[in-house]
Amino acid sequence: MKIATFNINNVNKRLPNLLRWLKQSKPDIACLQELKCETNDFPEVDLRKAGYHAAWEGQKSWNGVAILSRRSPPIVTRRRLPGDPADGQARYIEAAVEGLLIGCVYLPNGNPQPSPKFDYKMKWFARLARHAAQLQKEGHPTLLVGDYNVAPTDLDIYPTKSWAKDALVQPAPRKAFAALLTNGWTDALRDIFGNERVYTFWTYWRDRFERDHGLRLDHFLLSNAIAVRMIEAGVDGDVRDEDNASDHAPAWIRLAD
Repeated sequence: MKIATFNINNVNKRLPNLLRWLKQSKPDIACLQELKCETNDFPEVDLRKAGYHAAWEGQKSWNGVAILSRRSPPIVTRRRLPGDPADGQARYIEAAVEGLLIGCVYLPNGNPQPSPKFDYKMKWFARLARHAAQLQKEGHPTLLVGDYNVAPTDLDIYPTKSWAKDALVQPAPRKAFAALLTNGWTDALRDIFGNERVYTFWTYWRDRFERDHGLRLDHFLLSNAIAVRMIEAGVDGDVRDEDNASDHAPAWIRLAD
């Protein structure tokens, strides 16, 4: 089974890119972030024609998350991250798919920092950690997949000091990500690639993609029952080089059945 994540950065604007990638890569399950469309404007019909069932939560102008499945429709279990009933941002959707529990994550960016936006990022991270612990307690075979907006270590960003003040590389979110791993979640891409630099995001400016000056922001966190099934992983970096591309590339893992 192949499971992917792709911050599409406007699903309708980049629908041809998305459909082309789905046809080529053929993930069984794909998590999308940053839909940038209202729930009613999600391209369900086009994706169904491409062979994918979908569950999604949209939001006007920004945010938005979706889970696509080739084999059977996702059965939604949550449409918001628990812990703050007043939080209306569409950043988390969770569904049962093919015997797995998939949480699609779009963690806040947090810039500028310090600011209320960074505070929100850290509060959201804490809520995710609490929910992740509850999922572990329940024992579901679970994947928390998506754009975490954190480069976990210096290995996950090209050698530079230019990002030193950015929220993506601050000690607090790095510590929060590391705590998830300490508490039993496996970072799938790092587990496969070891000490090799691998990136999933390149800004549009200063020829960052052409120079391979990237960051690894998109992650798969696997519960123990899933981690033992992982056999390979990769990043479809060529998708980032297409016309009208998202600034993220799709990443994927493959599990033994």
